[in-house]
Amino acid sequence: HLIRILLFLHLLVEKLNIIIGIFVKNYFVTLQYKKVQKLKICDWTLAILLPIVLASSIQLEATSSSGIFPIILHIIVALPFMCLIIWHIYLHFQWEKWFTKFSKLKVTTRILCCLYILTFLSGVATFIHWLIENGHSPLGGVHGKIGFLLIAFAIGHTIKRIKFFRIKK
Repeated sequence: HLIRILLFLHLLVEKLNIIIGIFVKNYFVTLQYKKVQKLKICDWTLAILLPIVLASSIQLEATSSSGIFPIILHIIVALPFMCLIIWHIYLHFQWEKWFTKFSKLKVTTRILCCLYILTFLSGVATFIHWLIENGHSPLGGVHGKIGFLLIAFAIGHTIKRIKFFRIKK
């Protein structure tokens, strides 16, 4: 188990370095863009990652999270997705306005935010359990169900704002 955990951590750090490098590069490139342009980059990237995260989630659900590589793939895809959600929220509200704006959001958007927090926290807890036990847990099952709700609400959130994705000529 220890060798598998160390191998996983090595692969994860390697992939995270690549992902972080891409995000840092993109961050500095997007500094020169206006807020709307940054939102378009963020939202299009989220729209591309969403079906990949969904497919990865379905695969884990169908196989009861068996196998190390599907789990690693899920983490590699879901972690940037979750980071982009934070960037998306930041672009709308900036750092200092998050909590004051939260109460003014529509109910469905507040539910989406709560589902994000629950998915993220349960994902971290599930990951820690997986590292220790190296197997599927009921917590992972709960994480999966909450994650599916998050994806469903995210799809609805996106469809409602589909005009934003139209490319202007």
